[in-house]
Amino acid sequence: MTLERSDISVLFASPHALSRELVVKALSRHKHFRVIATLTNAEDAIEAVRSTAVDVALIRVTLADGPLSGFGLLRKICECAPKAKSIILFETHERHLVVDAFRAGAKGVFCVSQGDFKSLCRCVEQVHAGQIWGNCAELSEVIQAFSELAPIRVVNADGMR
Repeated sequence: MTLERSDISVLFASPHALSRELVVKALSRHKHFRVIATLTNAEDAIEAVRSTAVDVALIRVTLADGPLSGFGLLRKICECAPKAKSIILFETHERHLVVDAFRAGAKGVFCVSQGDFKSLCRCVEQVHAGQIWGNCAELSEVIQAFSELAPIRVVNADGMR
């Protein structure tokens, strides 16, 4: 099947069969989405990313590979398919995981217990369009994490502060 220009090819990685089935059926009803792969583990997902043009990867934070294995997949996708944009899906909101997701290369974070399907579709569309996605609280946490870093040292051309 040839994708139309407006279509967004989506890879979905989740260890839960019911979740995969529901998301695929729901995304298939949206005229701009084409689910090209649904997988349970990082190895199969990487193989799919290497062999298929993926626009957006939806990745559960925990895959069949174990707790937080979605972060490893996220990093590998950034390495082997830098044009693919990734969204990490969390079960619950956890500050440190949100910050880690963006540090690992996510372009969006989405908490499935706090969002609805319409919001998830908007998230995929916006990330595909080049935007960063997170709710106000999540983005505030990222900004807070930046402010906790060592202070910036400004030096002029003569090497003086």
